[in-house]
Amino acid sequence: MDARALTPRVLVIGLDPYRVPGPWDPKPVADGIEVGRTRFVEHGVGAEFCLFGLDGSDDVEAVVTAALCARPWECVVVGGGVRNQIELFERVVNLVRRHAPGAAIAFNASPADTFEAAARWVKISG
Repeated sequence: MDARALTPRVLVIGLDPYRVPGPWDPKPVADGIEVGRTRFVEHGVGAEFCLFGLDGSDDVEAVVTAALCARPWECVVVGGGVRNQIELFERVVNLVRRHAPGAAIAFNASPADTFEAAARWVKISG
């Protein structure tokens, strides 16, 4: 199934692991994000990923607001990288509340289980 053919119902908000400063290996997180993305497609659930950097190249509020306003969302999943930074987390949750008030808010335990987080709140056919 082609991800582009699915109507997006879930928005995933998180950090772009390649644009988070620090001495760390972003590949395992990026791989986990791809596992999560694949799980949505396997289950026929459209999802869009709004990933932003912390390297100063993104206006986080503008990027997240644009994604939230792009369409009505059934669920918004907020990733762990965002939740680990309390001020960023508060900003994102308040943006979701303001711009997608009808969406359920879910939290994943890892990038690979993002689909499972959304599935707690989105009806899955089949």
